[in-house]
Amino acid sequence: MNDQPHHSHLQIVKRLKRAQGHLGSVIGMIEAGRSCLELALQIHAVEKAIQQAKRVLVQGHIEHCRDDAIGPLEPEQKSRVDEFKAIARYL
Repeated sequence: MNDQPHHSHLQIVKRLKRAQGHLGSVIGMIEAGRSCLELALQIHAVEKAIQQAKRVLVQGHIEHCRDDAIGPLEPEQKSRVDEFKAIARYL
């Protein structure tokens, strides 16, 4: 198993920091007595940022760990793996 960070980890950190910023905004908004509609919008932004971080992580893992795990692929096998990668985007 390779414990080295993937290049996608920088993107993941960026997205998680965005979520962290949105979460800080939500906390401040609650303390300031902002409306539930405004809070829901910010919480949705937190969820989306985390969801995108997860998507980048899964896609990066599929891209960069596949060869280490299963080695070179025949064209038909590669096609099946590409299909799996495409459907995994919907996770």
